[in-house]
Amino acid sequence: MTHSVKDWFIVTRYWSFTVSTMPVVATFAYLFSQGKLPGGFLPYIVLILSLLGVVLLHSAGNVLSDYFDYKSGVDNENAFAVPNLVFHHFEPREYLIFSIILFIAGCAVGVAVTLLSGPGLLIIGGVGVLLTALYSWLKFNALGDLDIFIIFGVLTVLGAAYALTGEFHPKALVLSLPIGIITVSVLHANNTYDTVSDGDAGIKTFAMIIGGKASSVLYCIYMVIPFLSVAISVIFGLLHPLALLCLPAALLAFRNFKQAATYPKAGLEAMKGLDQASAKLQLAFSGLLSIGLLVAGLL
Repeated sequence: MTHSVKDWFIVTRYWSFTVSTMPVVATFAYLFSQGKLPGGFLPYIVLILSLLGVVLLHSAGNVLSDYFDYKSGVDNENAFAVPNLVFHHFEPREYLIFSIILFIAGCAVGVAVTLLSGPGLLIIGGVGVLLTALYSWLKFNALGDLDIFIIFGVLTVLGAAYALTGEFHPKALVLSLPIGIITVSVLHANNTYDTVSDGDAGIKTFAMIIGGKASSVLYCIYMVIPFLSVAISVIFGLLHPLALLCLPAALLAFRNFKQAATYPKAGLEAMKGLDQASAKLQLAFSGLLSIGLLVAGLL
């Protein structure tokens, strides 16, 4: 079967790219606000390459995850997140090969960034690639949430900071909690909604362990933590006060909060669509946060 470029693009689950690209953008803005970026055009070239690299690796992880979901029986004719493999619009081999190609392309971009920044990036990038490849196994053993937080909340921030400056900036990890938690909320909402089908497939996610009700409450907590974290960071001088520009995104978070809070009446339907809603929240939150930090750097 012949597939169009659009078909292949849809396979990557492009709507989720905000959770991988926005940490890079926010880290750039943070370093800019702190006056840590080197002069010239190099940081901007590295920024573009870093965004390309994380999108390629994120795409590879998404495609590989869908492949394993199908092979393990998580996605089947009665329950599926992505119908392509279930209804044979694509064959599993095509997904596997596409994922490998994306991994290779992402690693190639990573090598290019390493040549522009320094060898320290190989350590961060290597751990990130390994955790991305292991994601499905970790998810099936209740460690997916932790894996995603480490990849997108910690490693992406540290890696982007090193790539942009050639040095480690542990203070940039102030971004890890708010940005990482929103990213985890994407996975957590999806896993909570899929609790029944995942259980039938014999896997064990974190949402299954704590149960649907507790999972909905945890999701609501996830909608609060990012804003509380930024506010505390500003109070203690870890972020510029203009970082509070992210607060209007609380309107989206509150809408998600209200939907998840209907769980006692609506059951698992309360979590439907909250994965994509969380991805949109990431774009709004991190986008506004980045704008605030960029403006701070200009003052």
